[in-house]
Amino acid sequence: MREVSDAEFDAVVLAAEGATIVDFWAPWCKPCAAIEPILEALAAERGADLVRLNIDEHLGVPSRYGVLSLPTVILFRDGEPRSTVVGARSRKHYEREFAPHL
Repeated sequence: MREVSDAEFDAVVLAAEGATIVDFWAPWCKPCAAIEPILEALAAERGADLVRLNIDEHLGVPSRYGVLSLPTVILFRDGEPRSTVVGARSRKHYEREFAPHL
């Protein structure tokens, strides 16, 4: 999983072709740590890129996408946000939400 900053976000996520899963997280967020293996497995199995953005260090992108709770995961496809999941969920939930876009 690659860590991205506000400065890199447009080039890494919005300019990417295909699917990119963005995990908005913070070091103090225990549910964020809990879903990390789920997201890593889904990205590997479905051929999606996976990046994460620390909201304590980078405030611009989370504000742009209305991230108010953690964890928040947004699936982008060809630079466009397609699906958002807020809160720690089961693997099946992420699979169901992301399936139309992966």
